[in-house]
Amino acid sequence: MSINFDKVVNRKGTYCTQWDFAIDRFGKSNVLPFSISDMDFQSPPEILQAIEKYVKHGIFGYTRWDHNAYKSAIIHWYKSRFSTDIPAGWIVYSPSVIYTISKLIDILTDKNDQIVLHSPGYDAFFKQISASGREMVENPLICKNGFYSIDFDLLEKQLSNPKAKVLLFCNPHNPTGRVWNKYELQNIANLCEKHHVKIISDDIHMDIVYQNHSYTPITGIIGNPDNVFICTSASKTFNIPGLGGSYAFIPDKKIRNSFLSIMKQRDGISNAMIFGMLSVIYGYNHSACWVDELTAYLYNNMKLVSKFIKEELPNLSFNMPESTYLAWIDCSKLHASDAEIQNALVNTGNVGIMSGCTYHVNEGKFLRMNIGCPRTKLIDGLKRLKKSVITIE
Repeated sequence: MSINFDKVVNRKGTYCTQWDFAIDRFGKSNVLPFSISDMDFQSPPEILQAIEKYVKHGIFGYTRWDHNAYKSAIIHWYKSRFSTDIPAGWIVYSPSVIYTISKLIDILTDKNDQIVLHSPGYDAFFKQISASGREMVENPLICKNGFYSIDFDLLEKQLSNPKAKVLLFCNPHNPTGRVWNKYELQNIANLCEKHHVKIISDDIHMDIVYQNHSYTPITGIIGNPDNVFICTSASKTFNIPGLGGSYAFIPDKKIRNSFLSIMKQRDGISNAMIFGMLSVIYGYNHSACWVDELTAYLYNNMKLVSKFIKEELPNLSFNMPESTYLAWIDCSKLHASDAEIQNALVNTGNVGIMSGCTYHVNEGKFLRMNIGCPRTKLIDGLKRLKKSVITIE
């Protein structure tokens, strides 16, 4: 199978967050966007064909998710891709990863309890914790020569606080692109078990992992899986966030039942989105080759970013990530504030690239550039980045 990821599809006029509502993020509507983490690629043909067949059926009634077709597809994916056995009883549907995290925090913690998380990090984590009435404790990642690692000494000190109840984890990590290795995961698991802290792990970028690296679900590392909750989705993998739905692994039966009760009885949102569910079934069962080709294409996009910055923008720094389609670009050598950099990007280059401030970066100035797009768009975006940087150097 050979997929043409170079194909350009016009997304304007489709109510698309990245293209049609760029003004919300950048104050201008005509910027070339590299922002929210979806891709400019059509989803796998197996998914499109399954949806087309269902559309022709023409009846879109209430949909159940708690059945073998859905769960066995997830089990098959984890076994075939990650050599990990997932018990069917652990699997629950959820409308979104952030919804799952929010409800698990409600179940596992009380007001004013502490949630520990790494920074920089996914911006929705910080917003969710702030809105929950819990205390946020940031564990800044150590950056040395562009490589990020965990400050385990500080982390143990933070986890040992009696108020610390949850470590909100991200594997692979957004925005740095780290894929935490088994040694790091084992240290995380040991510290959390030692200090009786639960782990909520957002693994939504698990399938876009590059050469010489591999994703390991932390459920297979920790001694007692009841202390771990993996929240994930096929949405990043197959570019289907608009179809709705996610899933989670909740090994602890009591907590699983509490989550399902809240979702169904209190919030009334346990009905699955049919097209999201079909995408999981057909994608996980039939689109592995598409994912392999996608990952290879994205890796070459990353290499293009690396080469361009090295040759054309020496005042910027970029290290090839281990995963994700998010290029984390260091702009700390530029003699300009973050606001000045954004102004140059938007008003000189007409390009929309997310500021690192969005992700609670603690030192320096960064950009997060979504490279999940045809190469022609990426080249255009890099040229616009250069045009912008030249004006502020």
